[in-house]
Amino acid sequence: MTTRISARFTDLAAQGRPGLVTFITAGDPDYDTSLELLRMLPGAGADVIELGVPFTDPMADGPAIQAAGLRALKAGQTLAKTLDLVRAFRVEDAATPIVLMGYFNPIYIYGVPRFIADAKAAGVDGLIIVDLPPEEDKELCLPALEAGLDFIRLATPTTDETRLPTVLAHTAGFVYYVSITGITGSATPDADVVGAAVARIKQHTLLPVAVGFGVKTPAQAAAIAAGADAVVVGSALVEAVRKTLDDAGAATANTVPAVEALVRELAEAVRGVGRQAAE
Repeated sequence: MTTRISARFTDLAAQGRPGLVTFITAGDPDYDTSLELLRMLPGAGADVIELGVPFTDPMADGPAIQAAGLRALKAGQTLAKTLDLVRAFRVEDAATPIVLMGYFNPIYIYGVPRFIADAKAAGVDGLIIVDLPPEEDKELCLPALEAGLDFIRLATPTTDETRLPTVLAHTAGFVYYVSITGITGSATPDADVVGAAVARIKQHTLLPVAVGFGVKTPAQAAAIAAGADAVVVGSALVEAVRKTLDDAGAATANTVPAVEALVRELAEAVRGVGRQAAE
């Protein structure tokens, strides 16, 4: 089945360049600003968008994304409102893939069948649920795949040759390689080590491999992108949001422009890898 995600990676391969995957937290710092950010991302150079679903106990996330989630929850963001964001985005953009990234608890409370139906109808393309291992595929992964939603699995530096086939068994869209051992934004990945890990994963799958966790600057993004099909940047973008907020934690006139400027720099750096490879 061709999805927006598979179509986008096919297009990137045809262009001979890696992609940029950008992460923002839904509802951070408020719904309206979050929608402005979401609508801005494709034009600034994002090839795929990860939209974080705020949760009170985000165990895989570092301080920056944890804080973004708390800001969003304080502003009243919910899973239903996150789907509303996607629905509003789709009014103007029918092509850019959107992946919801988060934890199973809000989906469980919402109701799995209802969530899958509503997510599909809203225009969601894929899911990354970090606390659902392959052993729990029947809970969400398999029903999501059956409905046409890509279920994207995380592989990590500790995912060995024995475990990797299990991780990849029901993965669709792309494989998300976690470049560091730890939480988001907590360390800087080594591009050579990451490149070797990506090559190892590609021996087991034809899916594209995107690399994230710890990538913050354009230079780091370019270095990682040289050995991957896409690079994921999240903590740096939510930090760019935080730094523009006023003393009350509200968005300012600089919030969207600041994030847009960073995304453009990241996109230019990542696309430069493609141009060099093509020459």
